[in-house]
Amino acid sequence: MNYKKAAEISETISWRDITPGCNIYEGGTSDTVATGEWRTMRPVLHEDKCKQCLLCVPVCPDLSIPMDKDGKRGGFNYFFCKGCGICAAVCPFGAIEMIPEEK
Repeated sequence: MNYKKAAEISETISWRDITPGCNIYEGGTSDTVATGEWRTMRPVLHEDKCKQCLLCVPVCPDLSIPMDKDGKRGGFNYFFCKGCGICAAVCPFGAIEMIPEEK
């Protein structure tokens, strides 16, 4: 079969042309697919409470917490963030709040 690449998949594609799950047909697809679109909760960083302990960074399953060149965390990359809330759960300072996503 001739499956579509991730960047070619849209709402109008036939189910017959979608790459079957658990199969890898191309690399780097996370860069082209906005996986954060179905998020129901959104993490919000309260910078005044953040102590830059960076405990949230390694626990994010989607690598949605970028760090700058100085080794400090920035905001969230909502393009990939799925709103799981793990970052908020591990923050000992209450610097990350989960709020309902508004579409």
